[in-house]
Amino acid sequence: MVVVPLKGAAVGKSRLQGDEDLVRAIGLDTVEAASAAASVSRVVVVTGDRATAAAAAALPGVEIVTEADPRGLNAAIALGVAAAADAPRAALLGDLPALRPADLDAALRAAASVDRAVAADGDGTGSTLVTARAGVAWASVFGAESFDRHVALGCVPLELPADSRLRHDVDTAAQLAVAQTLGLGPRTAALLPPAG
Repeated sequence: MVVVPLKGAAVGKSRLQGDEDLVRAIGLDTVEAASAAASVSRVVVVTGDRATAAAAAALPGVEIVTEADPRGLNAAIALGVAAAADAPRAALLGDLPALRPADLDAALRAAASVDRAVAADGDGTGSTLVTARAGVAWASVFGAESFDRHVALGCVPLELPADSRLRHDVDTAAQLAVAQTLGLGPRTAALLPPAG
């Protein structure tokens, strides 16, 4: 099971000029890629945004957990993980508009051999994916400079190629431009001019 926390589009990604449609598109493209991954049987989206929840619920294999009182990224993930009982779990950040199912499948296969794992973002300081085997207590510390904190929790760093789309999260317009060169999901691509 993969948990994807999605902030309300009105508050997410302020560094993208507050474009609610773009923020929602990025999140939904991430969720769609996760739901299409062969190794993922369930995707649990945690959000308090009604429009995002409705759009995500229409995707195959996606369940919605409503976050009535948002208390941050890690609290939202914990809420979603609670729906997993004792299944293997993963938390995937919802800002990966170029993600392809094969990228996520490769990371989850690599993570299956360890109790906990973490995937670094493009600059190696943040985290885009954290996993825990069934029976291992869940813990995550997403946020600025989270990669080292996840390693300190016992997460094994996943050795992913530099061009893995799982490493290309989007927080800024510059990162979005890089993701666009990799090929964006359909919702995000529809909102941007063609890459020049």
